[in-house]
Amino acid sequence: MPSGYIEFDRAEWAALRAATPLTLGEADLEQLRGINEQIDLEEVAAVYLPLSRLLNLYVSAVQDLHRVSATFLGAYAPKVPYVIGVAGSVAVGKSTFSRILQALLSRWPDHPAVDLVTTDGFLYPNGELQARGLMERKGFPESYDTRALIEFLRNVKSGATASAPVYDHVTYDIVSDERVVVDSPDIVIVEGINVLQVGGDESEFVSDYFDFSIYVDADELHIQKWYVERFLAFRESVFQREDSFFAHYAHLSDDEAAEMAKSIWRRINGVNLSENIMPTRSRASLVVRKGRDHRVSEVRLRRL
Repeated sequence: MPSGYIEFDRAEWAALRAATPLTLGEADLEQLRGINEQIDLEEVAAVYLPLSRLLNLYVSAVQDLHRVSATFLGAYAPKVPYVIGVAGSVAVGKSTFSRILQALLSRWPDHPAVDLVTTDGFLYPNGELQARGLMERKGFPESYDTRALIEFLRNVKSGATASAPVYDHVTYDIVSDERVVVDSPDIVIVEGINVLQVGGDESEFVSDYFDFSIYVDADELHIQKWYVERFLAFRESVFQREDSFFAHYAHLSDDEAAEMAKSIWRRINGVNLSENIMPTRSRASLVVRKGRDHRVSEVRLRRL
C-alpha cells in the first residue's frame, strides 16, 4: 500500500538544507539544550536546518496567500500567525526540539517574531485534578482544559492578542497569577504531548488550528531509559528545592530513584504513550525518528 509520507534517511534529509546558514552557535545551543539532551551543532545542521528551510517556504507561501486574499476582498487582513504543533512522549525531547526550532525560525528575515507556548499551562490545577481523582492521570487528555486551549488558539488564529496560563515544573502546578501573552507574532509553536489528540465531546480539536505539525518519535524502551535518566538528574537538581513537588524523592538512593522512575513510567507515562500519544503519530505533517543516542535517524514528510 502506498505510504502517505515521503521517507528520508538522515543523509537524504540533511542534503535538503541546501545553502541554509547555521545561525546558532555553541553558546546558543547550551541555553536551549534540555537536561540529558545530547544534541550538538552537527545535529542542528543535519536535522533542524532543513526543517527550518521547509517551514520558511511554507510560512512565506501562506503569507502570500493571505495578501492575495485581502487584495481580492478589498479588505484589511490582520496578521494571522502560522501555527506549528509539536507532539510526542514525555522525555522524548519535545521541549528542546521546540526551543531550537523557535530560535532558528526567528532568525529568518520574513518572520522574526516566533512565540513558543507549551500546553502544560492548560493542565487543570492540582486542586482540580485532586477533586476529580485525576492526579494519577496527569498528562492524559482528560487532565487538560481543552476548551480553554482551543479558545486560546482561536484567538491566536484570529489575529487577536491571546494569553495562556503558566505551568511551574518545580511546584508541579499552575502559577495562579501569571500568564504568557501572545500578541500577533509571525509564528506560534504549540508544544505538548497530546496536541494531535482527537475524540471526546469536542466539535473541534486543537490540531484544527495547526498549519503544520511535528511528531517526535522513538522506541518506547529508549524513551523510558531517557525518562529514568532525567529523573535521576532532577533528583540532583530541582528535586533538592524545598518548594519542589518531588522533594520527597531527593534523598532516594540511585537504585531507589531508578525503580521509582520505572514505576511512574509503567503506571502513568508509558500507558499514556501507548493509549493516547502514539496513536496520533500518523496525523502529523512530519515525523522525526530518534535513535538510542537521541540523534534523529530518519524523517517522514506527509505528501501534499
